[in-house]
Amino acid sequence: MMKRFNFNAASKALLGAGLLSLMLAGCGSDGKDGQDGAPGEPGLTTINIDNATTLNANFTDASISDGSVSVTFSLTNANGVAVVGLTKDYDLRFGIAQLTHVVDAATDTSAGFDHGYQWQSYINVVKQPTDVPTNVDNLHPSAQYQADVEVAKSCDDCLKDNGDGTYNYTYQTNVANVTTPLTVTYHAEDTQRATLELKLTSLAVNAHFDWQPSSGMTTGIQSRNVVSINACYTCHQPDSLKAHGGRRLDLENCEACHTATSGDPESGNSIDFTYMIHAIHRGSERHTYDADGNEVADPYKIVGYHGALEDFGEVNFPQTPAANCAVCHVQGSNAPSDAALFTQEKSNTACIACHSEKPSAHHSSTDCMSCHNAESPYAGTGSAVKRHGDVLKAYTLAQQMGVKVTDIGLDANSKLTFKVQVLDANGNAVDQSFVSQSSRMVVGWDIDKDFPAYNDASYSNRRTRLSEGSYDEATKTYTLTLNNMNMPTDAKGKTFEIWSTLQACFNNGGYGVDDVQLTACSADGVRTVYIKQDPYRFVWGDTGVDDSGTVATRRPIIDANKCLGCHGKAIVHNDNGVNCQACHTPDKTLTTDNSYPGGKVPTSFAFKVHEQPGHYLKYAGLGSGTVLKTDCQTCHTADGIALGRDAQRVWRYGDTTNGGAEIWVSSDAGACLSCHQQYLTDSGKSHIETNGGILDGTSADDVKQRAAETCNTCHTPAQLLKVHGN
Repeated sequence: MMKRFNFNAASKALLGAGLLSLMLAGCGSDGKDGQDGAPGEPGLTTINIDNATTLNANFTDASISDGSVSVTFSLTNANGVAVVGLTKDYDLRFGIAQLTHVVDAATDTSAGFDHGYQWQSYINVVKQPTDVPTNVDNLHPSAQYQADVEVAKSCDDCLKDNGDGTYNYTYQTNVANVTTPLTVTYHAEDTQRATLELKLTSLAVNAHFDWQPSSGMTTGIQSRNVVSINACYTCHQPDSLKAHGGRRLDLENCEACHTATSGDPESGNSIDFTYMIHAIHRGSERHTYDADGNEVADPYKIVGYHGALEDFGEVNFPQTPAANCAVCHVQGSNAPSDAALFTQEKSNTACIACHSEKPSAHHSSTDCMSCHNAESPYAGTGSAVKRHGDVLKAYTLAQQMGVKVTDIGLDANSKLTFKVQVLDANGNAVDQSFVSQSSRMVVGWDIDKDFPAYNDASYSNRRTRLSEGSYDEATKTYTLTLNNMNMPTDAKGKTFEIWSTLQACFNNGGYGVDDVQLTACSADGVRTVYIKQDPYRFVWGDTGVDDSGTVATRRPIIDANKCLGCHGKAIVHNDNGVNCQACHTPDKTLTTDNSYPGGKVPTSFAFKVHEQPGHYLKYAGLGSGTVLKTDCQTCHTADGIALGRDAQRVWRYGDTTNGGAEIWVSSDAGACLSCHQQYLTDSGKSHIETNGGILDGTSADDVKQRAAETCNTCHTPAQLLKVHGN
């Protein structure tokens, strides 16, 4: 690369004369070019922070000398371009914490407890209760310690801009002299964590750095990486996990600030990260017992800025059973380095956060692990791992079972009949005593569309209980007949399915019970769990199964794995997979809901799911913070929002302006109304009707005769994703 130089006029004249003489002298040479010069230094490419539209922050170094903490960090945009111009006057904050082995001291009433390694913030303040809400139960205002961060603008010379996208910051807090309001003793052998949070008008970025000062090492040091934020993203969307006004984003920063000594002064509740997360996710199921042994609600509540009450008792945690710790505590490949810590019985805090303190003869202290441990459990208790495992084991055993369907045909009255066996994990038929006789088998057809028209074959007529059939004791086989269902006149060539909502019975485990196992349904205290089995699908011939037919498949609209990732082993009812649409068809009947305009709402699967609190957050202040209203692909497959799927599909809605009177809606319009009906404007209605949609059908047939939708001409999946903010 040639270097460029600037010369004045005199220099240019002298250089010109020299070059001329060299050229003349060179006329008799070999005429070869000279060698290329060495490459020059590349020029720096930077962008000013005020012009950055994306931002990343990374610590590159940290040190502690005589208690003074110094860090180096860099700012870049998404393309790796250095971001310069950061000053102390931006909203820039730093935290510093230590990972310390915490052991309670023994007292006359306690043997002490080993909490393992816990984060301790060097920066703490005392907060007095202010703006305490009135007429709110279970608030116990009291002064509380809170971990804090320091603000860069409070120091004139702590921040240095190196001009190349790197910065140096020297902390205002000296970690060797922390005695108030909490004493934190610095140990150079302990892991230290520096945190950064920077908030601009439309951007926010967090960073953290873990190191051991005594060695300078950043790997192979003590850590406490128990959960990953990627596990949170199974249910939550990233934008819904921006806390403190969108300033705090990273789990590591949360852990360093929400320490065991931190509390909320207005409620008196702990905001320790372990306690807070468990208590929040216990949601509406969090309860305790009064002195008389009566169960009472104990919702987790926090009072935020200017007395804003956050009542997490309104949270409906969708994981069933909630005892499944592995939902958040993911182990195995790509798991956090300390993922197994939650099984090591070092957190009374986690127990009390979910279960609350129980003032009874058996729970006189908060040292849960003194009884609930694997090494020496108190008689009849068992460890937390066992007790949670008891809850989950029935689901595991039920999933190993199966349902076998055979001998499909018609009886003398032309009613559909078939045989069913319930199988154990080894494929052996299970006796009827272990299967709930009130559980049902369900039939459907037109599965490639939206199942049978409700007026032709309602869900209640397409199902039958085991108790309504006959049972062969020798072969452990049921013969079931759909006496209330008429076969469709055009059945030949259609794809049918028979699917199970059968339930097996199990004991509950718990105190003094070693094993959870199949148990006779007539026994006291049993619980029923759905047996997981894919629907049996077949093509109907003249009088039975046409083995030569090709089974039609339903276009994948939702990803069932995404549903189960959030909801776990059970969703609402009939929890053999995600077969909700087999009952909740688009034309299913209306139900009363006085909170909805018109007072009547559909019971279609699409409507129930789109309007479910936590799924749909755009209007009405639902604000659960779980799923963003615009992220269609949280639940849908990539092709799951394509319009024009079935022109003959019709939807049943209530008229929002006429007391919920029944109206019928065309295929694509009905899909849109499952989110937008109560907010549809006159111009929106006009747009739908101008493009062939029907919003005021008097019957399903009326809609089919008049509908001529052309929505998918413009509203492609890509366009729909774009307008919904994906």
